[in-house]
Amino acid sequence: MSTNPNRLIGGQYLVKDASYNDIFTYEDLSEEQQMILQSAKEFIDKEVVPKKHQIEKKDYALIEDLMRKIGELGLLGISVPEEYGGMGMGFVTTMLVCDYISGATGSLATAFGAHTGIGTMPITLYGTEEQKQKYLPKLASGEWFASYCLTEPEAGSDANSGKTKAVLSEDGKEYIISGQKMWITNAGFAELFIVFARIDDDKNITAFIVEKDKAGEGFSLGEEEDKLGIVSSSTRQVFFNQVRVPVENLLGERDGGFKIAMNALNVGRIKLGAACLDAQRRILDNALQYASERKQFNTSINTFGAIKEKLADMAVAAFTSESGAYRAAKDVQDAIDDNVAKGMSHNEAELKGIEEYAIEASILKVWISDSAQDSADQGIQIYGGMGYSKEMPMESAWRDARISRIYEGTNEINTLLCVSMLVKRAFKGKVDLMTPAMNVANELMSIPSFDVPDYSELFAQEKEIIANLKKAFFMVAGSALQKFGAELEQHQQLILAASHIMQEIYMVESAMLRAEKIAKEKGADAAANAVKIVQLQLFKSVEIIKSEATRGIISFTEGDEQRMMLSGLRRFTRYNEYPNIVNLKTEIADLLIKENKYTF
Repeated sequence: MSTNPNRLIGGQYLVKDASYNDIFTYEDLSEEQQMILQSAKEFIDKEVVPKKHQIEKKDYALIEDLMRKIGELGLLGISVPEEYGGMGMGFVTTMLVCDYISGATGSLATAFGAHTGIGTMPITLYGTEEQKQKYLPKLASGEWFASYCLTEPEAGSDANSGKTKAVLSEDGKEYIISGQKMWITNAGFAELFIVFARIDDDKNITAFIVEKDKAGEGFSLGEEEDKLGIVSSSTRQVFFNQVRVPVENLLGERDGGFKIAMNALNVGRIKLGAACLDAQRRILDNALQYASERKQFNTSINTFGAIKEKLADMAVAAFTSESGAYRAAKDVQDAIDDNVAKGMSHNEAELKGIEEYAIEASILKVWISDSAQDSADQGIQIYGGMGYSKEMPMESAWRDARISRIYEGTNEINTLLCVSMLVKRAFKGKVDLMTPAMNVANELMSIPSFDVPDYSELFAQEKEIIANLKKAFFMVAGSALQKFGAELEQHQQLILAASHIMQEIYMVESAMLRAEKIAKEKGADAAANAVKIVQLQLFKSVEIIKSEATRGIISFTEGDEQRMMLSGLRRFTRYNEYPNIVNLKTEIADLLIKENKYTF
C-alpha cells in the first residue's frame, strides 16, 4: 500500500512544493530491485553488447532469439500478474527493467518495449478473464510475441481517424476486418496482434486480438522497412483482407479502442523515458573511454576543456533524466496502491494511476528522448571523424536515439499535450491554476524586495529560483489563457513555449529533490557531486526558460503590458549568487575521467 500521504497528484508540482521525503529516487531501490537490475544488466553485457555489429546488419532472427532469452529470465512478464504466469512486480520495477534492457541497442529496446508495453498491456488491463488466461502466459514466457497495429497511412498522431473496418458477420460469430497498418513493430515474428478497426460508423475505433495462425490468407505482411536506425527491429506493414476474428476476441468494449490506445500511449511514453536512461549512461561511458585513449597534440583529449564540457553536460542530463523518471514511476505506483485501497480492481487502479500522471509521462518522453539524442550527438563529436564510422558505437547510438523523438506520439504532440492536459485538469478542479496565476499578476504590480537573502541552507537559492520559475510559467500561461481562452489551442508556438517551461521545472526540481535526499540521508560529502549537477542543470533550465518565456511574451503582448511582463521575467529568473559554471563542469568532468564511467 502507498506510504506517501503527501504525494502530489499529476500536474500539481507546479502549484505545490514537493519534499525530498515524498519522492522516490534511484538510490531508494530495494535489494530485490538491485538484483533484478543486475540480472538485466548482466544479460545485456554478455548476450547483447558482444553482438552489436551483428545487430547492426538487420539480423531480425537475432533480436527474436534475444527476446526469447529475456522471456526465459522472466523479464517479459515483469508486470504481468502472477496468476497469468508473470512476476507481478510494481511499476517502479517495471521501469527499472525497461531502463536496463534498453540501453545497448535500440533494436532490442524497441522489440522489448512493443511486446511488454503496447502489445501485452492492453490484454492485461482490458482483457476478459478468458483472454488473460489464454494469452498472457504465452506472452509472459516469450512463447508468443505481441505486436500493436494502430498507425495507418493517413492515421498517425490522429489515431482515431483510422480507416480499417470491422464488419460483423451474418451469423454474428465473427468480425471481418479489412484495412492496412504501417510501421508495425515486431510484425515479422509476432504471433498475436492488437488491431484497431472501426465497426460500422462508430465514433471511435475498437480493439481486437488477432492470432496470426488463425487469420487465414487474408492476413499478409509487407517487406521489412529499411530504416535509419533500430535496423534489426522488425517493422512491417500489415494488411487485412477479409480477416475473420471471433467475436470473443474483441478487446475491451465496442467503440472503446481509442481509450485503450491512449492509455497504452501514456504507459508507452513514461516507459520510453526509462528506455533512454541506460542508453545515456552507455553513451557517456563510451565517450569517456575513447577520450582517455585518443591523443592529440601529445595529450589525451579528455584534458581539453571543450571535451570536459561535453562530458559534464552528458552526465548532468543522465542524472536529471534518472531523477524525473524514478520520481514519476513511484508516484504512479503509489497512485495504483491508493486506488486499490479505495476498492478498485487492480486493472482499474492501474489505468487510473497511469492516467493520473499523463502530464509527467509526456514530459519524461520529450525531455529524456531529447537528452539521449543530444548525448549521442555530443558523443560523435568527442569521437571526431571516428564517431561517423559504423565501426564505432556512437554512429548506431545516434541513429537509434532519433526514433525516440517520434514514436509514442512525436515530441511536438507530447509537448502540446502537456499544457492541454494541465488546462483540462484545472477545469475539472484537480489542479488550481487560477490562484497562483492571480497571485503572480498581483506580484508583478508590487515593488520587489531588495533584502539580502540567507542562502546558508542547502539549496536555499535553488529552491527560491525554482519557485520563481513556477511564477514565470503562470505569468506566461495565465496571461495567454486569459487572453485567448478556448482559442489558445490555435496558438501552438505559444503553447510549445509554455510547455517547455513546464518540462524544465519538473526535471530540474526532480534532480534537486534527489540530491537533497542524498544529502539528508547520507551526508553532505555523499551529495557533493549531485549538488554540483543540480546547480549546472538549474543554470541551463533558467536560460531555457528565459528564452521560451521571452518568445511567448512578445508573441501576444505589446506596450506597457509587454514591458511589465519582461521585467517580471527578469525578476523570476534572477540569481543573487551565480554558480561558477565553468568550474563546476570541470569538477564533474574530472570525476568522470577519474572513474572512467558514469558514477552518479
